[in-house]
Amino acid sequence: MTDLRNQRRMAALLLKCGVNRVWMDHDRVDEIAKAVTKDDIRVLINGKAIKKMQTKGISSARKKYVESQKKKGRRRGHGSRKGAKYARLPRKERWMKLIRPIRADLKTLRDENKIDRSVYRKYYRKAKGGEFRSRHHLKTHLIADGVLKKEEEG
Repeated sequence: MTDLRNQRRMAALLLKCGVNRVWMDHDRVDEIAKAVTKDDIRVLINGKAIKKMQTKGISSARKKYVESQKKKGRRRGHGSRKGAKYARLPRKERWMKLIRPIRADLKTLRDENKIDRSVYRKYYRKAKGGEFRSRHHLKTHLIADGVLKKEEEG
């Protein structure tokens, strides 16, 4: 095999890349070996005997897969958690997610005249005290206490 180090070096200069990124056509090795000047190399570059290879990148396939899994709610187990329980979902946020729908339900019941103001106020205070686990729990309490009938629920 002929020594093409000089041709590779000149091609790298002309193609503005490193010597390892210079590709040479194996079928035209004799033609490349005869090239002595930069002009000769330019002609070979234009004739597609010498090319610049594409840079190697970092594949983002794994990253995309992990993102899609996280979007589906996966990868949330104990081993993946960094923050403490209440750093991930603070107590206050959890309370807000609970109390707002309960208060909204009480408000709609009051506005639709299914409960009067005094009952509304009584259950509002109970909700503030943390008596109800959810909206459903509130409804079952109202039905059990005889404030609402079964069909009025919802």
